[in-house]
Amino acid sequence: MSPDGNFAATLVFRPNSGPVAAAQRSFVAALALADALGAVCGPSVSLSLKWPNDVLLNGGKVAGILLESLGAGGSIDHLAIGFGVNLAAAPPADLVEPGAVTPVSVMGETGLSVSPDDFLTQLAIAIVRREAQMATFGFAPIRSAWLAGAARLGQPITARTGTESITGTFDGLAEDGSLILTTPQGPRTIPAADIYF
Repeated sequence: MSPDGNFAATLVFRPNSGPVAAAQRSFVAALALADALGAVCGPSVSLSLKWPNDVLLNGGKVAGILLESLGAGGSIDHLAIGFGVNLAAAPPADLVEPGAVTPVSVMGETGLSVSPDDFLTQLAIAIVRREAQMATFGFAPIRSAWLAGAARLGQPITARTGTESITGTFDGLAEDGSLILTTPQGPRTIPAADIYF
């Protein structure tokens, strides 16, 4: 659902990289989204990042990212990063699956009216800055910045893959961006999953 006044956009580019580096763009995109939201909402709001690619505003999901790619032979030729931001309205909570983070909107949480065009300007500025950081310094500072804003770091979460549900303590990110969970059976590194609080 995307009511009038919400933001939806796709950035398409040629990353000229392999699948791991392309997947790390979700962290670049999440940081850029948080930067743009911080710019339009001001310092009084609480923004955090839900692995791997959602942005939370005052604890509720305000934005999400979806990556799709095309390529062959271990090389990504095209990467599409889709952005969705609840600027004006959020879907009703009863429309999200049980255990999912409650959706919120910028308007509902802050009372601010932000147009999609104004948000696009802020997001473009933030993406250029974060992409330059990635190109110049690699993934390590992106990983550090993402961890600094991570939701539920050091707390119990559940990761659901296509084949299992794993509950443990969210203990950080591996160097490639995979989730690190400490479970009763020991640490687990999870490259892809849906996360539930």
